[in-house]
Order: sequence, then structure tokens, then C-alpha cells
Amino acid sequence: MPSPPEADDPALGDLSEGSILRAILARTAQGSYTLLGPGDDAAVIAAPSGTVVATTDSLVHGPDFRLAWSSGYDLGWKAAAVNLSDIAAMGARPTALLVALAVPRDLRLSFVERLADGFREACAALAPGCAVVGGDLTVSDVLTVAVTALGDLDGRAAVTRSGARPGDIVAVAGELGHAAHGLAVLFSRFRDDDDIPVAIDPAQLAAGESAAVSAQLRPSPPIGLGPVAATVGATAMMDISDGLALDARRMAAASGVTIALDSRSLGENPHRALAGGEDHGLLATFPEGVLPPGFRIIGEVRERSEEELLCDDAPVDISGWDPYRDWDSVSG
Repeated sequence: MPSPPEADDPALGDLSEGSILRAILARTAQGSYTLLGPGDDAAVIAAPSGTVVATTDSLVHGPDFRLAWSSGYDLGWKAAAVNLSDIAAMGARPTALLVALAVPRDLRLSFVERLADGFREACAALAPGCAVVGGDLTVSDVLTVAVTALGDLDGRAAVTRSGARPGDIVAVAGELGHAAHGLAVLFSRFRDDDDIPVAIDPAQLAAGESAAVSAQLRPSPPIGLGPVAATVGATAMMDISDGLALDARRMAAASGVTIALDSRSLGENPHRALAGGEDHGLLATFPEGVLPPGFRIIGEVRERSEEELLCDDAPVDISGWDPYRDWDSVSG
């Protein structure tokens, strides 16, 4: 049973929609591209290049996060980061976020305020000038955060996943497998005898484990490198949200090529790098001799063969992250 509301931290069910929205909006920032922000029927966002890049993603309590492990701040930060990364993967600069919240009545106001803080500070750290410009609020038994992100291409063409060409190098920006490591730590260390998630005890985490858990709960993808990659001539690019193996295979299929990876470039745990999702790094291909700072080479693009994805010239049988499968499949 939820605890009784505290006078200075009421349950949302004891407040009006207007008072909740005022508390949230008091913690948002003015975006550099916002011509008309929250308070009207819709926001108005500048699109200097005349084109708008748009994406949407949802985080649902249960399959996507657990309240025992994620604070409101963590959840706001992660919801912003995963959407900003999709914008960056198109070579665009994020300009605005729209946030729709479905919240239980017994959730505390302080949680929603910290959620707003997470959104604001993630935008400031990862995509300066981008801000939450509006959204929606409703009641639900299941806490859900749905985000739509907008971006601007600065006059460039979008970089899609279908442009990789034989002879290109394959490169990544960001970490591989750290978020999957963090998820494995959470599931193995912070569940009770009934498999119910329990609060994280930092004293039980080694230094490397603490960093991995942070990568899972509060990812910091290299948002600024998306436009950089586009500017220097990336031929294809995408966000690594579902694991390198699955996402590289998607790029290979879209481009009609084979992607060949080198396990020596995948870190100390190549399986985790290939299988684990939610790092939200950038996977890109570039013409030979082109590699912007922040990216590292992990393979090459070849003419299409029988296999879409190879690692050390062998077929890769790892499927990657899927919310409908058990976490153990990516925690090796």
C-alpha cells in the first residue's frame, strides 16, 4: 500500500492537473529554437533548414525501467537521451522534445519534479539549445513516458542506414556493452527471493559495476557527433539501441551489403558488445580515409554475401536486445 501523502510531497491523485503541470513547467528551460513554448495548444519550433527530423519512443514501467532502480531524475534523463540519440543518428541537431506522461495517482509530486529536472539537465548536457516544449499528462496504472524529439539538418541531407557502400569503413562512437553489463548487475544483485527488484545499494557495486549501472540508468550518448559525422561525409548511420549485432545487421540489410566486424575492436567482452542494447552510441560508415574524432574503426563494408553480418569472418548468431525476450540472452 502506498504511504500517506506528505504535506510537502503530495501524491499526484491529491492534486489537480493544472498544479502538476505548473510544477513541471517551473523546472523546464527555454530552448534556443523555441518560438512559442508550453501554454498554448501547440508549440512553435524554428526549423532553420526548412526540414524537420522527428522520432518518438516510449519507456514503460516493467519492460523498460523499474522504479526500484530508477529515480525520477534517472528516468527523465534516459527518456531524453534515447530520443536525442535517434535525432543525432540522422545527422541532425536536436531542437525540441514533447513529453507525454501517463502516471499513477499514488506517485509523488517530487518524482515528477525530478523527472522534469532529468529532462532539462540531459538536454543541457547532451544537446544544448534543445528543451522540452510541451506534451500531455494523463492518469494510468502503469507509469509511461512517451517522448517525441525534433531536430534540424542545418541544410544537409539526412544520413540514413541505407547508404553503406563496399569499401567503406565501419566505425562507432560511444561505448559498447556497458549498459548491458549494468542491466546484468541489476538483475543478478538487486532482486529479492521473489524476483522483485529492490533498491540499489551502492556499497555492493565495484567501480566498474557502478559505471555500468550508470550507463544503463542514465546513458550519455555522443549526440554532438551525429552532425559531425554527417558533415565529414558519413555514408550511413544509426543509433545502437538494440545491440551492435542487431543494428549492424539492420544497416547491412538496408544498404544491401555485408558488414564485417573485428572482435579485437569490440573491447574486453565482444559478446556483450555485440548482444547488449541501450548504449545508444552511433554506428556509422565512412569512405576509406575519413574518420572524424570521437569515432573508432570496428570493421569494414563488403559486397553482399550470403551473410549480412560477420565477425572475424564468421557468421554472427547473436540476435541482440528484444524487450520480448529474457535479459539473460544479452548478459553474457
